[in-house]
Amino acid sequence: MKGLISVGPLRILEKSSRRGLGPGNLGALIARAGVGKSACLIHFALDKIFRQERLVHVSLKEHPEKVTSYYDVIYHDLIKALNIKDDSEYRTLIDKNRMILAYLNHSFDLRRLQANLKNLTEQLQFRPDALIVDGLDFEEAERELFEGLKTIAQESSLEIWLSALSHRHITETNERGIPHPCNKLDDLLSIILQLKPETSGLFLSLLKDHDGLGNPDISVKLDPNTFLALD
Repeated sequence: MKGLISVGPLRILEKSSRRGLGPGNLGALIARAGVGKSACLIHFALDKIFRQERLVHVSLKEHPEKVTSYYDVIYHDLIKALNIKDDSEYRTLIDKNRMILAYLNHSFDLRRLQANLKNLTEQLQFRPDALIVDGLDFEEAERELFEGLKTIAQESSLEIWLSALSHRHITETNERGIPHPCNKLDDLLSIILQLKPETSGLFLSLLKDHDGLGNPDISVKLDPNTFLALD
């Protein structure tokens, strides 16, 4: 189990002050379109699942079947990279510890999310430790939505990871060096990571580390095809 976790991109948080996001907190992964936000978030999810934590994957763009297929591809690469012959234990953990919710056609709102989480807990005895919200438009969403997600994280004692789409042509940052689209929300975000292609490869960097700024020089190089850590 430790081998699976050690090659994932979240190993960057071993260099974080608290070595993780933690219950009650929001984290964001910034990247441009096509760089691999969703794949990286699925690695984050598998990290939680293989630690025997329960996770809800919230998709705002894709149907559950497509999200499941993404997981299958990432998982296959992970098992192959570690040369694991019998993966039945890991498959069982995924089936047991993951739920997928889809809110398509702009149907996502906090009340629906809270109601769905309540139903999972009361009807299925599935109380999540973490949420991944993939596809939220940071440019269109009001600040109140992020404040509401923060409240859910605190009241339900879970951590929430968000994907944040950046653009090549928008280079603005705030006074703390946090880039668009998180530059006006970083007070609500405990950890901010950036996935960025460089000439020497694909790197995941730590921009904010809880109460302090991260060090962009603290990074993990990722395989651009599998998103597994290379160093």
